[in-house]
Amino acid sequence: MRVFVTGGAGFIGSNYVRHVLGTTDHSVTVYDLLTYAGNRSTVADLDGDPRFSFVQGDIRDREATMAAMGGHDAVVHFAAESHVDRSIAGPDEFVSTNCLGTNVVMDTARHLEVDRVLHIGTDEVYGSVEVGSSLETDPLEPRSPYSSSKAGSDLIALSYHSTYGTPVLVTRCTNNFGPFQHPEKAIPLFTTNLLAGRPIPLYGDGLNERDWLYVEDHCAAVQLVLEQGQVGEIYNVGAGNETPNRVMVDLLLQLTGRGEDLVEYVEDRLGHDRRYSVDISKVTALGWSRRRSFEEALAETVDWYRANEAWWGPLKAAPASA
Repeated sequence: MRVFVTGGAGFIGSNYVRHVLGTTDHSVTVYDLLTYAGNRSTVADLDGDPRFSFVQGDIRDREATMAAMGGHDAVVHFAAESHVDRSIAGPDEFVSTNCLGTNVVMDTARHLEVDRVLHIGTDEVYGSVEVGSSLETDPLEPRSPYSSSKAGSDLIALSYHSTYGTPVLVTRCTNNFGPFQHPEKAIPLFTTNLLAGRPIPLYGDGLNERDWLYVEDHCAAVQLVLEQGQVGEIYNVGAGNETPNRVMVDLLLQLTGRGEDLVEYVEDRLGHDRRYSVDISKVTALGWSRRRSFEEALAETVDWYRANEAWWGPLKAAPASA
């Protein structure tokens, strides 16, 4: 199988590419614009693999996307603007990339008659979940420009199945963490700051809850849904370990040997959802389950950032507007 991976030089996409190359005999083409969150260095070590190729391109560019996607059997669509704070400061790019870009990807796959098209979504489209867990059939209540644009992209993708019969599937994952995550995100930001002896910002009262999903476990679920999921369906992917941010911070303090003096409570951000939780019965029924506990995976992640400052250091030093 030839797999076309949009956003494959980003965090989850690059981990997925490694998962495919390491567990299957498929070939992979990464298609990535290389914005601040997509790094050529992230996949440079794969250049020697004959099953790997890289094309720089914009998913909003229909002609370029058509040329790059041709000849592939499956599309896995990770490419997206994904940082909530950036979406609040500047929403236009999020709507353009996540909605217009997804439409181009789906329409291109339709014309090329690609066999399977998997769109990667987020649990944030359900909005804040005070009790229980979100089902795939629950109404969407996004509360930021980021999550709203991702909800729109989900609906665009699914409409291609309903209207044209394009073999589209959608996954909605909880908060990922692990190697190669940009240090603007919570766990790598906190980890790299603590390793450097710098303070970390904790929003509000620190009791917002997230279901932290190790990226390698997520990638295994993505591959399973791509190969065995039912087209036209949505699959939630979560780890079932809803954890208050304060608890996550305490674990990171222990793993880095730092103290409470480095924790700085800051004003909560606009539209900050209190809790996310998804029901994972559908993906579990396909045979998926997480392989690592949150504590085990967090320790592995801290070790990775401790050993790879050469990768994340330049990203932290780059201007915030980069």
